[in-house]
Amino acid sequence: MERVWYFAYGSNMQAATFAGRRGITPTAARAVRVPGWRLVLDKPPLFGLGPAFANIVADDAAEVFGVVYEIGMDDLTHVELTEGVTLGNYRRAEVTAVPLGPDEAPHTAFTLVTEKRDDTLLPSAHYMGLLIEGAEAHGLPAAWVAFLRGHPTAADTPEAAAVRARVDGLLAQLRR
Repeated sequence: MERVWYFAYGSNMQAATFAGRRGITPTAARAVRVPGWRLVLDKPPLFGLGPAFANIVADDAAEVFGVVYEIGMDDLTHVELTEGVTLGNYRRAEVTAVPLGPDEAPHTAFTLVTEKRDDTLLPSAHYMGLLIEGAEAHGLPAAWVAFLRGHPTAADTPEAAAVRARVDGLLAQLRR
């Protein structure tokens, strides 16, 4: 089975999201930085109701931190299905991920990006908690965790929580 690296910079960094919600168990995970990209938290929700989500945009002067997972190509296809790639929610991009550990070579990795942005939106406190938990669990730099903690958030609305519950139900049906 072909193995690939998938770069997670949003809620997929958190184990309960990636292994639980998406149903994927990676064979390896490494904390990395990806030069030439910047994290933005202004991606509109797929169904038009709710807070913003994570995205990365090309920026030669920046870098984004996250985790690369070694997964099967069928797992990457599953990530793309559950992230709405076929609906235009994201598209696949290739990045160079530089491990934070000593003596490790960079990896070519796939990730998901979009040009859809809305700078009037904020991520929910719940969503940012997932990013922070994932960043801490993978040992990302303290300055990065502080950056995530310092990002403004919006309160979770009952409507957004209801949409999340429906999406969780759909993901449970797709989980392997």
